[in-house]
Amino acid sequence: MNTSYIRTTVLLTFVLLSVSCKKYLEEVPDYALPTASSITDASTARAAIIGTYDRVQNYYSSSYPTLGTITADNVIFNGTLSEYLQLDQNAIPTDNVITVAAYQNIYKTINSANSVIAYVPQVNDPLLTVTEKNKILGEAYFIRALAYFDLGRGWGGVQLQLKPTADLSVLKGIKRSTLDQTYDQVLADLTQAEQLLPEDATTRNRAQKSTARALRARLHLYRKQWADAEAYATQVISNTKYKLVNPYKTFFTAPFQSTESVLELAYSVNDRNTYWNLWYPSSFGGQFTLKPSDALVAKLNNPAVGGTRSALIAGSGTTVYGVLYNTAGTSTDPSYLIRIAELYLIRAEARAQQNKLTDAASDLNTIRARAGVAATTADTQAALLLAIEDENSIEFAFEAHRWFDLVRTERAGAVLGLTNRNYWLFPIPYSDIQSDPDVTQNAGY
Repeated sequence: MNTSYIRTTVLLTFVLLSVSCKKYLEEVPDYALPTASSITDASTARAAIIGTYDRVQNYYSSSYPTLGTITADNVIFNGTLSEYLQLDQNAIPTDNVITVAAYQNIYKTINSANSVIAYVPQVNDPLLTVTEKNKILGEAYFIRALAYFDLGRGWGGVQLQLKPTADLSVLKGIKRSTLDQTYDQVLADLTQAEQLLPEDATTRNRAQKSTARALRARLHLYRKQWADAEAYATQVISNTKYKLVNPYKTFFTAPFQSTESVLELAYSVNDRNTYWNLWYPSSFGGQFTLKPSDALVAKLNNPAVGGTRSALIAGSGTTVYGVLYNTAGTSTDPSYLIRIAELYLIRAEARAQQNKLTDAASDLNTIRARAGVAATTADTQAALLLAIEDENSIEFAFEAHRWFDLVRTERAGAVLGLTNRNYWLFPIPYSDIQSDPDVTQNAGY
């Protein structure tokens, strides 16, 4: 589907109108989700899954990618807003508005997916075929898997809410799961999603079988299940629908949905991606709150390291800025969730961990060659793993990868000097701790 996702407020208005004028006139809180009485036919089922994608947009259009970048070494704080300074210094209070927004919006996404999973199977409408119903359900399972994966890698084991609720202000009665249990739920949802989703069509902003397989490859990498990570990455790489684009900048310049994208979130002039505002200087209408670090700028501008990936930045001197999220100049650039380049580097790392060094180097060199960079000279397992880490850092410089990569590989101490492992997880929001006796805070906060 090439149209942008409908904003949640539009979805709720549509759904409520379909129920009754009385309900339309009621004030509906932001956390209210479709219920059994509002997902009743084909049109409301379709609206509900579009609204669920919109929830993913809400946390990927700013807060979550900010957590994955400014907390590491590629991006620095360049402004006056304390919430960004706290992240940049890895001194995050429990009421930091960015971590709170990400955490709570992810749970809203989960609740929306839960509603689809609970109520769409009950719809009996000849216009909603079994094939379409399975597709909608598969998408909901995928989105719930993505949301719990993003919670797990950011906050550790979390409360597993698997049924829709009318009030997300508390999740009382549910204790926090371990990280392994949280990832087990992600795997269960991805397994279900892959069974239900269709084989790949032309669209790249809706989940399909390969999308589920790609996220599963990432999940196995995080869990250090190297053979599985390699196998699932290979399935996606082998799909001829996905190819690296050349030159590098082609994947983030219009027209979007290139062969590079396994999953991206689409925006439009009526549904804008405003994340660019944090990256662009005031002369271009931005806040310039997030800025490439000097070290990253040097790497990107070094032909032997960055190659054509220097296209990620513009400007000069003290006003070098990232251009990934507004190349169209209309605030309609996508959020890039999964690219085929990641699958090559997942497979490279998984192979290196299994001492398949020649194959690992081949995958790494595929990414380097696309960027116009010479083949790696790394020839030992340790050197190759470090080279893959460095390549990830450059290839996904402004995407939500670097912080999470350093934490999962336990390298955040060595690279960032963040030796207190308590701070490798974000704090559970203070408001959630206060309102729910069943949720406990992460150590150190």
